[in-house]
Amino acid sequence: MAKGYFITGTDTNAGKTWATIALMRHFKNRGKSVAGMKPVAAGCLMQDGQLKNEDALLIQDNASLRIAYDLINPYAYEAPVSPHIAGLKNPVKLDQVVATCELLKSLADIVVVEGAGGWYSPLNEREANSDLATMLALPVIMVVAIRLGCINHARLTYQAIVQSGVSCAGWIAVCTDPDMLSRDENIQTIKAVVDAPLLGLLPYRKVADFDFFSEQLKI
Repeated sequence: MAKGYFITGTDTNAGKTWATIALMRHFKNRGKSVAGMKPVAAGCLMQDGQLKNEDALLIQDNASLRIAYDLINPYAYEAPVSPHIAGLKNPVKLDQVVATCELLKSLADIVVVEGAGGWYSPLNEREANSDLATMLALPVIMVVAIRLGCINHARLTYQAIVQSGVSCAGWIAVCTDPDMLSRDENIQTIKAVVDAPLLGLLPYRKVADFDFFSEQLKI
């Protein structure tokens, strides 16, 4: 069975996509074939007659092999709102996402799955990212946006992951605020209170440098 990871964040815009692409390049640089997946995306734009998401396209471009867009992002919604609202007419079906992920596992050594929003962000009227992660049964990597409030967000998210019964492989710190005071002290505090390894620190960049980011990871 192929190995993979589920990427969750401490909040929306925590840096999940940057961490996902960095992980994909990290594994590719170590000789692994890699596929990525962003099962659910809102705020998509019409391209070539199909709704597509900018982050999902980036994941598609960074895979080791050419994969159809529908497999990477099976649920693409136009409205830039929570998927459980945007997808009322076409709700997310978790079993279909799991089946698609299993297909990708058969094609690549490692599959990196990026969740939508935070751990408890709803995907449909009944189920959240936490439910999807549980069904996928992949180790979880928590992406922590290093900004004011990050200690609380990291502790709450990690606690929720543990309570869900899934394995947390570690966390990645993404510096999203260039002006944050006491950044290093905040990171050290999170290291002390989260019982999972720090897998990498992605410094602040206005524009992503994924090759540089991939070199910052230890996994």
